[in-house]
Amino acid sequence: MSQPIIETQHLYKRFGQVTALEDINIQIEQGEFVSIMGASGSGKTTLMNILTGLDTASEGKVILDGVDAAQLDETGRQRFRAEKIGLIFQQFHLIPYLTALENVMLAQHYHSVVDEAAARAVLAQVGLEHRVDHRPSQLSGGEQQRVCIARALVNQPPVIFADEPTGNLDEKNEKLVLDLLIELNRQGRTIVMVTHNPELGKVTARTIFLQHGKFLKEERNEN
Repeated sequence: MSQPIIETQHLYKRFGQVTALEDINIQIEQGEFVSIMGASGSGKTTLMNILTGLDTASEGKVILDGVDAAQLDETGRQRFRAEKIGLIFQQFHLIPYLTALENVMLAQHYHSVVDEAAARAVLAQVGLEHRVDHRPSQLSGGEQQRVCIARALVNQPPVIFADEPTGNLDEKNEKLVLDLLIELNRQGRTIVMVTHNPELGKVTARTIFLQHGKFLKEERNEN
């Protein structure tokens, strides 16, 4: 069996006397579309932050695409995020005075390679080739989120992490963004989506449930 693209081994996260994550052991294979679900306070955002290198574990291992993130210093984690991870947030985090194209190219800057043609290509991939010169204030919420997806794709990372990616969208734009994520997964991209919405979780192949910082169960979804 091939090595999982994401694996945690006896993962703990403590904040003082509070244990936010306790003995988390999960595996995600290359090309899977997985959701992580749980109520507020279940630890899903903490887990997401550790998986993406935005935070570090108190104990245990996080292995992503063969790299043990626990062994990296801050500079190494920054490079790790630039090379291995695409991030999509509920809040768009777009620079308001930059165009859609420039916002996407900013992600390339952190990767030390700027390629306008590649940035234009991923904007076209998400259906925004006609909006490349528009600033965020000139775009709808759904369009802004698609810029975020283009930004996450531009460096061709092996894994896309999406944290409540439709939380700020209406029903129509939620469907557009979910359809886009499903299509990216069909093309072979590994996607991990954090959500509290059971309906969103159903579009993924597998759902990992957390409760009070512990692994509760996992379910295969019929798609």
